[in-house]
Amino acid sequence: MSGACPIDMSFIKGVVFDLDGTLVDSRLNFDAIRREIGFPRDRGLLEHLTTLTDPNQISMAETAIHRHEMAGAAAATWMPGAQRLLTALHAMRIPTAILTRNMRAAVRLTIDSLAVPIDLVLTREDCKPKPDPEGLLHIAKAWGLHTRSVVYVGDFIFDIQAARNAGMVSCLYGNGTSGKYAREADWVINHFDELTMALGGNDDAARPTADTRRAPGNTGGKPQSKRTTR
Repeated sequence: MSGACPIDMSFIKGVVFDLDGTLVDSRLNFDAIRREIGFPRDRGLLEHLTTLTDPNQISMAETAIHRHEMAGAAAATWMPGAQRLLTALHAMRIPTAILTRNMRAAVRLTIDSLAVPIDLVLTREDCKPKPDPEGLLHIAKAWGLHTRSVVYVGDFIFDIQAARNAGMVSCLYGNGTSGKYAREADWVINHFDELTMALGGNDDAARPTADTRRAPGNTGGKPQSKRTTR
């Protein structure tokens, strides 16, 4: 771990997660999607989609994005330690939520197929997409919590920006491509067991084993993200 400050979960009353690339690996290749529909590489898919005016082009792009997201949802697998962290949070009665830029149908497929134990889910159909803080503010209000007592965990710059815009603690889940965002985050983790142990658990299940603990520069078995910008 190499975050801007040490992880202190003692004041955290709620935890929000990004989905793809954070809780689960859906192997979405956003650059491949852009190439297929002719979108620029340096702009978010949803942001560029809003600039289109040709109904046929909009329909083609939405169909392709839908197809890729559903295929990714069907192939999704847990990130190492994520399921254990959610179990620990539920045992401590700490509320959990997902805020994602993915569409509702794909998110539901992922949650159902992996039996993700989550309390609240917001997708791009429910609120403005990240980095807008609307979704995070809605979650904090639903929980009756001050935003500073909530942490948002994600693997992309939009996640860090959304947390900052909402006044929440930002936690970057590191991978092979997200390290460049580390300076922007309040906390940085390379394995979810780091958060599980920060909750105060001392059982062996909460400790990274030798083959999952990461040395600097080692991916520790975490699937490599193929995203550059969403």
